[in-house]
Amino acid sequence: MKKLLPFAICMLIGLVFAGCKGERIVGKDVRIGDVTDFYYTYENINFNATYQRYRFFLEDGEYRFFHERRERPGDYGPATEEDAVSVGTVALTEEEWNSFFECLKDGTVNNRSESVESGRSGPWTYLYWKKDRGVCQEFTFASPEAQRAFEELAAKLCEKEG
Repeated sequence: MKKLLPFAICMLIGLVFAGCKGERIVGKDVRIGDVTDFYYTYENINFNATYQRYRFFLEDGEYRFFHERRERPGDYGPATEEDAVSVGTVALTEEEWNSFFECLKDGTVNNRSESVESGRSGPWTYLYWKKDRGVCQEFTFASPEAQRAFEELAAKLCEKEG
């Protein structure tokens, strides 16, 4: 028994620092109260370059939404801050935060992965939550419909900001 104790401690430490062991399901393994930050970024650097970022986050106990859209009409990207056409932050109601979470529900979170692919426009989605350990943050929507519902909610919130 005494010989197994150091081994068990090493295994436990390894689990703590390894990040996710398999995927985590939002709504089951990641609860609404665990979510601290969510990023959705799309970038097209081809002709008529565009960049869109949505961020839902918790700040000083308040729910917030940030958005930034950049456009480079008639030109190639990447679009820079100087190309910004719409930027803003709004406070969210608890109902709006719940609607946001519903869009993420049943989606999955996995360890971040390195990719050598090029030419992909995204979206790149990252969910930060209380137990992500700094690595279990790469998010995938449960379905194309859930992603569309998220995009529609974000567009509606951009209008709220004006």
